[in-house]
Amino acid sequence: MKYISVAVDGPAGSGKSTITKMVAEKLGYNYVDTGAMYRALTYNFLNNNLKELDEKKITTLLESVDFEVKFDNKRQYVFVNKEDVSDKIRTAQVSKYTSLFAKSPAVREFLIDTQRNLANSNNIIMDGRDIASVVLPNADVKIFLTASVEERARRRVLDFEKQGLVNIDFEKVKEDIKARDWQDENRDIAPLVKVESAVLIDTTNLTIDEVVNNMTNIIKRVQLESN
Repeated sequence: MKYISVAVDGPAGSGKSTITKMVAEKLGYNYVDTGAMYRALTYNFLNNNLKELDEKKITTLLESVDFEVKFDNKRQYVFVNKEDVSDKIRTAQVSKYTSLFAKSPAVREFLIDTQRNLANSNNIIMDGRDIASVVLPNADVKIFLTASVEERARRRVLDFEKQGLVNIDFEKVKEDIKARDWQDENRDIAPLVKVESAVLIDTTNLTIDEVVNNMTNIIKRVQLESN
């Protein structure tokens, strides 16, 4: 059986996660939450009292960890040393250290193998900032989602307001997004890029449903061609 892999990249606030999850549900694909994988390894590092970017210690822990990702009814579960940590990784402390350990070359290399293996055994959709360029360069479908800085800032402010936050400084949010864009595009390891073969979808003036339908149709066409 030929499995279809879909790589979705894009900058912060472009709607990647929300839209990708909806497309996966619509098509009956598995949505691969790569962030949960980084969180799970971070959870293991913290349990072993590692809170600094020490590549030697990281490599030692990665060599001994039993790490597994499973899907059940299209939901992803992450296991560390046979323990289901899917819910335990959603803590403030894990969030605090995940961005640190995500900078580790050893961690990224370890997870890339896991992510590629998932693409070889399931119909999957995976989103991030280096999926088409690094993780799944041979993906059947590559999509780059983007939106104007102003629109992404507007969405971020709405998210904050839904969380009960008020008096959000729009200009500050916009500058933060610009700074994040620069960091993502200029980082040493796997910078954010639109690969030549990716379909560009600018979501600035589109509704979520319009983007979901657009992506779904693109994937369906490729799926039909592969059968």
